[in-house]
Amino acid sequence: MKPYDMGVLFDEAAERGHTTVVHLDRPLDLAPEDGTRWTVPALADLVATTAARLAAAGARPGDRVAVVKENHWDYDLLACAAVRAGAVPAQLSGQLEPAVLATLLARLEPAVLVTSAALLERCRATGNDLTALADTTLTVDEAAPRAVPLADVAPGPAVHRRRHDDEPLVINHTSGTTGVPKLVVHSTRTIIRKLARFEAVPYPGIGVRRDDTLLHAGSYAHGRTFCWTGVAFSRAPEAMVLLSGADPDATDPLLRAHPPTIAEALPSTYVRLQELTSRLDNAFRRVRLFISTYDAVHPPTIRAYLAASRRRNPVWMQGWGQTETGPLTFRFHTRRSPGDGGRTATARDLGRPIPVKTRLRVVDPRTQLPLPRGRTGLLQARTAALALGYVGEEDRWADKQHQGWWNTGDLGLLRRDGSVLLLDREVDNPGRFSCLETEDRLEERLPEALECVVLGRPDGKDPLPVVVTRDGCLDALRWKTAADGLPPLAEPVALTWDEVPRTGTGKVRRAALLRQLTGDSDTCGTGRWT
Repeated sequence: MKPYDMGVLFDEAAERGHTTVVHLDRPLDLAPEDGTRWTVPALADLVATTAARLAAAGARPGDRVAVVKENHWDYDLLACAAVRAGAVPAQLSGQLEPAVLATLLARLEPAVLVTSAALLERCRATGNDLTALADTTLTVDEAAPRAVPLADVAPGPAVHRRRHDDEPLVINHTSGTTGVPKLVVHSTRTIIRKLARFEAVPYPGIGVRRDDTLLHAGSYAHGRTFCWTGVAFSRAPEAMVLLSGADPDATDPLLRAHPPTIAEALPSTYVRLQELTSRLDNAFRRVRLFISTYDAVHPPTIRAYLAASRRRNPVWMQGWGQTETGPLTFRFHTRRSPGDGGRTATARDLGRPIPVKTRLRVVDPRTQLPLPRGRTGLLQARTAALALGYVGEEDRWADKQHQGWWNTGDLGLLRRDGSVLLLDREVDNPGRFSCLETEDRLEERLPEALECVVLGRPDGKDPLPVVVTRDGCLDALRWKTAADGLPPLAEPVALTWDEVPRTGTGKVRRAALLRQLTGDSDTCGTGRWT
């Protein structure tokens, strides 16, 4: 089955007799009374009914339906329902700050907002009334002021509106590590035909098989999971396990009951669940393929998961890309490659551009002229999967394109063999060295650290290292030993995981963290291409 029409994805899977069973870590917010086990026909019915409710609530073909709620996979079910009704879903993370959500909703001007009563109250407490920014507001739980429960909307006639491949299909936002996220518009051609269809090919060793159990632990407001849903249900695996959170103790029983064979998670979730790899009869014992996207995963974490698998040759596939482009490069790690102490022992080595799909080049940030291999500059990409644009920021979109090339805003270089080495985001790079490389080396030397973050500062100030530990403590002697031989760094700050400001995908909001610790969020680079 080809993942073409997301509005009837589950109907087509049911018609083909797909017997995939979905296991959740908690009931869907969209259907809280229906438990944590779902079949494909039941999902098809849920999406069809929800589409009829959205249409009855006022979602018309071409309208925008904004979805912002607590993290769970029903983000994608609501998006599929909106697509079925002919509308364009806009998925916004519930972890965004209320003022940011208000800004994004003002740009979207949605006909319908689907949210939760708790989130509306949280935003209203800060002076941001989200219901004022949509024609109709629906909640997935109880009623709220100027909002009615979605379940109370009587569904109208069954709906299924088709659209042209080049019309807007879905809107997702970027991570927002450096400020207000951008709203990225994708079409069926870009995100389904160019990305999902390519990924759905049953490649030897890494393709989804009928006997697989897929684990996905993502930020379901982001475009990666929308694409993943299309791919996964087109391949009909035996089972899926979908996590909405990353608490190791809460997650362990579900993973032990349904041990995955393919695992994909946010880098931050891999870090949070890493302690499960050392437990007896660990939950990752059957995994043959680990997949990571969104952000760098540092070598100690990769090694822990590969060692936890009892497969003879488990593989870690690392992808690098952006919301606007989808994956641009890929790289494989094995038990041998991440720990050899050489150049493979770095999260910055992004591998090679995806064959046939992607071209990359490096240009001078000032002149935009191409640089030879081995020279550091701005990474630019050319891909047919490039999104249609930004909602409400057309000038910003135009500024990131140059003669058919897309400016990623990342600094890096192309090696002689065509592989890509990432330095930093242009806005974060201190100029004298790579913050990402220094983070790699610190995490190798501080196994007690959940995460190390090096914050570049302008005007020649030494970068500020932040070490995230379980208890927010760091031994001074351990730090002195770990920092020996590294570039000059300021005195470290130790924090717990929850003290670090993060995006919906778990990325560190570096500017916000620097402001939190120093009162100053001035950037090193121009930030022009963020």
